[in-house]
Order: sequence, then C-alpha cells, then structure tokens
Amino acid sequence: CVAHVEAGLRSFDMSMPEEINRIVTDCLSDIFFITEESAYYNLINEGRNEDNIFFTGHIMIDNLFNQLKKIDKINEKNISTFKIKEKYKKYAFLTLHRPANVDNELVFRLIAKALNEISDEYIILFPVHPRTQKKIKDFNIKFSKNIKLLPPLNFKESLCLWKDAQFVLTDSGGLQEETTALKKPCLTLRKNTERPITIEIGSNRLAGNNYQSIIAAYENLKLALHKGFFDKVKIPPMWDGRASERIWAVIEDRFM
Repeated sequence: CVAHVEAGLRSFDMSMPEEINRIVTDCLSDIFFITEESAYYNLINEGRNEDNIFFTGHIMIDNLFNQLKKIDKINEKNISTFKIKEKYKKYAFLTLHRPANVDNELVFRLIAKALNEISDEYIILFPVHPRTQKKIKDFNIKFSKNIKLLPPLNFKESLCLWKDAQFVLTDSGGLQEETTALKKPCLTLRKNTERPITIEIGSNRLAGNNYQSIIAAYENLKLALHKGFFDKVKIPPMWDGRASERIWAVIEDRFM
C-alpha cells in the first residue's frame, strides 16, 4: 500500500517537474492525505475513490510550529542569522530558484529590476540558492546595494529571518504555506500556484514573474499592509500542528 502525504495539489503547469512528480505519485498511491479542499476535488476529478482521501492538515505546518518552539527554547539570539535581523530591523525576505525564473536571462533581469525597485523602500534579505548564484554570474545580474545576498541557509536560520520580515517574496511552494500559517504577507513570484488555499485566505498574492505584475502586486500589498488586512486573515482548516497525529490515526485504523 502506498500513501501520499500532500496528495492532490495541482498547479496545472506541466512545465514544472514538480507537477509531473505530483501526478505520477498520485497515480501510484492507494491512500491520499490532503492539506486543503482543492486537493480533494483534483483527486476526485482524476478518478480517485473518495473513501481513500483523508483531509488531515499539513505536516509542513507541524514542522514549522515545532521549529518555532525550538527557536524559543534555545533563544534565537544564538542563531547565526539573528545578528542580520537585528542590523536591518525593517526588511523583506526573498527566495528565488525556479528554472522558469532564473534560467531565462530576460525573465531574470525583469524580476531583478522589480526587486531593485522594491529595495528602494525595503531592505531585502536574499539567501541565494546555488542554482540562482550560477545564473547571477552567467547573466551578470546586478542587484541594488539594498538587496543583501546571503549564503544558503538551513531551515532554522531562514525561519529566524522571515518570521519577522515585513513581507516575503518567493517562488517556493512550501514558503507560501508557511507564511500563510503565520499570517505573514507573501508575494509569490509565479504565474500559478499548487497551493490555492493560500490565495483564497488572502495572505499570499500571485505576483507573476515580470516587472509590471510584480510591481503592481507589491503596490497592492503595501496598501493591504497599511490597512491592517493581514492581521485579519484566517489560518486554513487543520493547519494546527497536529496533521501527523491525524495521519497516524488513519494508518492505525486501516492497517493495525
């Protein structure tokens, strides 16, 4: 028996290797643990038996809350990135690594242009993925002095920074969800997302990957920040740090 955790998520963008992996994994799976309602309908539309679909929440959020507890326990002043946070106080946090964004020189240059403009108002802390670092060098991409290029960070070092950022810019899938769980404003530098609940909740905004759309989304986000919108957003159902318990309960009921 094969069980798929985070089953049924779809961006409907077959140019993404992750999308193909998700579809193939669901084709091979017998039991499906889903994180949001859209996944249920995706699986039903693909012919899966609803008796094998279980809405359990999100283990990535379990890990997020666990890591936050660990940071509290050890005192975040002992984390290497704490000094960076203390130095800049008011900042945004950026991750960028997807082939669609960094492998195409024109696309990457237009994203960089938008980021440089945003950095006129906010310092941007940018841990650079090795793939992205190579493309920065290959294309001779120039970033503003207000975009602070950092080495790759582990989860705890990264969390220490982004949890207190004014907002996050990312093309990551997981960070869209993690920011949503903490009601942290997020601009996703993509045309689509396999995590639509983050858009429906309102904490995440699709900004696209061109200069005009990114700047427009940024201006919209600034207005929402000014109006205190993000304080009022709700956390998706069952993103409570107990998804693993519910998954284990299903496994026990089915197989033990």
